[in-house]
Parts: sequence; structure tokens; C-alpha cells
Amino acid sequence: MKLLLRTNAITMAAIAVMLAFSITPLSAKDYNIAVGDGGGGTQEALGKAFIEALKKSTGGKHTGTLFLNGQLGSEQDTVNNAAIGTLDFSILAINNITPFSPTVGSLTLPYVILSLEDAEKVTQGPIGEQLIKNTVRDAGVRIIAWAYSGFRVLTNSKRPVKSVADLKGLVIRVPKNAIMIDTYKAWGVSPTPMAWSETFAGLQQKVVDGQDNPYITVYAMKFDEVQKYVTNIRYIFSIEPLIISEATYQSLSDEDKAAVIKAGKEATTASAKFLRESESRIKADLVKKGMEISDPENNEKEFIDLATKAVWPKFYESIGGVERLNEVLKELGRDPVK
Repeated sequence: MKLLLRTNAITMAAIAVMLAFSITPLSAKDYNIAVGDGGGGTQEALGKAFIEALKKSTGGKHTGTLFLNGQLGSEQDTVNNAAIGTLDFSILAINNITPFSPTVGSLTLPYVILSLEDAEKVTQGPIGEQLIKNTVRDAGVRIIAWAYSGFRVLTNSKRPVKSVADLKGLVIRVPKNAIMIDTYKAWGVSPTPMAWSETFAGLQQKVVDGQDNPYITVYAMKFDEVQKYVTNIRYIFSIEPLIISEATYQSLSDEDKAAVIKAGKEATTASAKFLRESESRIKADLVKKGMEISDPENNEKEFIDLATKAVWPKFYESIGGVERLNEVLKELGRDPVK
């Protein structure tokens, strides 16, 4: 009798193990997703939407975990790590991919993208498809989704800025990105390149007076605690791609590749919806927290003229030629440059 009971117990245990494996496939994966920003911003919203869509499209087989505030390294470091296959996914500002795949820089030239609709059109159409191919070729990573964060507005702790002359004497933090650095130089400012992870402390300690980022990022990073004034410049519309290591992508089955791409498209749609629904509310909240918002004089004409005349020609070669910029402008229904 004891032998029979023991045999039944062993049989039941074996059945339980078999059932467990049938419910949770051996290939199930919880992917690490690096996120440069803190919680509450566009990057986190894109990541959450992607995870939800991935779980849905794979029947719960695959999921992901977000690591916020650069826990897995700086944004540029995560491109390197994804390229060598030690990191699966990363969400980062597009300017941090540009050093690895320069043609992406066509979307970071000042005053090229002038609205959310412009950003959607170029990233989700033929231009976006070509940039995806280029990043695979150049950087060993694949863009699978796009987050839309809005225009990089200027904040500072010293005074309202409404003209180029008002920038004089301000120390402005910028990413280590040549296009952004040269844009400020065109406005008569010698900006201070600074890693994103160091920016809040730099503002808090008055190492720098100001910085530029979208309203959503200003809010998520609590810059209202260390900045007073906001200027609605529109020189760069911030796009934040979700990249996957090409090594990881190629290791997937055809079914899982399709699921990842589908989840990325759904997350992209969700990101545009998030921006449309949240930016006005966030601006109002920042004003309640004490920030003062102003617009540039003369519809920003002085900023636009200086930046486009000085910066665009300098970077034609690095983005693949003036024809690359003209392809984007044509897609947006604007006149080409000569």
C-alpha cells in the first residue's frame, strides 16, 4: 500500500511538472529594457505600451521589465551594449543614436520637424523604414518603435528668454551631440555638453543655468525644482526610439519577430496618443509649480534663420548628403534646399 501511494505521488509530481512546462514555454522571456528617463515621461509610457502589446501578441509568452533613470547605463552606452548583444532593448533620445548611424541625424537638424504630425509622417513612412535599415547596418540595432516627446523647450534658472540676445551669458547644458552644440553656437552661446545622468545635479548645483527638453521630460525629471523659466523654442522635435539588439532580433522565431514588430507599431500609436493627451495638462501643472512660460519674439524668426543657415549646410555630408534632407523635406511637403 505504501509503495502504491509513493508511486502515485511520483506520478502526480511528474504530471505537475509536465503541466507547468506546457503552460510556460521553455522559450518564454522577460526582456530587460533600458530607459534613460525617470518615471512619468514619454519613454516610460512607450515602454509600458510595448510590454502590454508584446504580452498580448505572444499570448503572455514574452514580457519585459523597464529599468528607469539610466540604471543599465547611459543612453549611448545602451546602444553599444545592444550592438554586442549584452542588452536586449533600450529606449533613448534619437540624438544618442546619431553618433552610431549618422543618417538618423536628418531628423535632428533644427527646424526640420515642425509638428507631431510631421514626426509621425517621417518615422512611420518610407523615411523611417530607410532609417531602420541604416541603424541595423551601422549600429547593430533595430528601431522597432518611436516615442514622440514634443519640442525641446528651453529652461533656465536666471531670466526669461525671448530673443537670441537674451541667451547671452547663460550656461546651457546640451547632450554630447554636434548638431545641438552647433545650433547653440549659431545663437551665440557656447553650450556645455553634459551626460544626461549628471544634468539634474548640474542644474541644482548651478554648474549650468539651463537645458532643453520636452515638457514631458521636464515634468518627469522634476526640473521645476531647479529651473524657473521656460521658452517655447521649437528647434528640435524630440523623438525617442525603442531599439532592439539585432542579435536578439535575429535569434527570434519568425512568429516572435512578427510579434515584436506588431507590438512596436502599437506602442508607437500609443505614444502619439499619450503626447496629445498629456502635454497641455503637464504645461499647466508646471505653471502651478511656479515655472514661467514665454514665447520667442517674432515667431522665433531670428532663432530659425540663424540655425538653418549655419547648421544645415555643415551637416549635409554627415547625414548622407543634402539629398537626404531634401527627401525628408519633400515627404513633409516643403521646398528642398539647394
